[in-house]
Amino acid sequence: NISAFCDRHGVDYLTGSWWPILEDLYQSNIPVYRFIQRPGDLVWINAGTVHWVQATGWCNNIAWNVGPLTAYQYQLALERYEWNEVKNVKSIVPMIHVSWNVARTVKISDSDLYKMIKYCLMQSIKHCQVQRESLIRSGKKIAYQGRVKDEPAYYC
Repeated sequence: NISAFCDRHGVDYLTGSWWPILEDLYQSNIPVYRFIQRPGDLVWINAGTVHWVQATGWCNNIAWNVGPLTAYQYQLALERYEWNEVKNVKSIVPMIHVSWNVARTVKISDSDLYKMIKYCLMQSIKHCQVQRESLIRSGKKIAYQGRVKDEPAYYC
């Protein structure tokens, strides 16, 4: 498993930066696919795929975290988000914000996906409620932090 492999080499799986020796990966039975991405090529990798990107020349690196809007894809994204929370690593994809935006703007016809998004949103409200109650109990003053129209996100 890649996490154990990283541990053996003193690399944090979630935040570390490292170029492993290919032979070590092969000997550990970790699948490796190598290819050259040419100008105009699009590379699509599945959720949970550990990957390294290396340029063979001058390039612009542009990456998007995208996926089909299916119950399975949403579940994978939420699991990664929650795993990052447990490990105290800031997620690249702000799943709670994404979930609220999907609920606000997309008509969901898949009942499983609908239930998952609804549950996620209910949990996010519960989290806010528990946090608010904790602050009130500890005597902290809660101040609303508004934002202006089109204000940029400080971190997604």
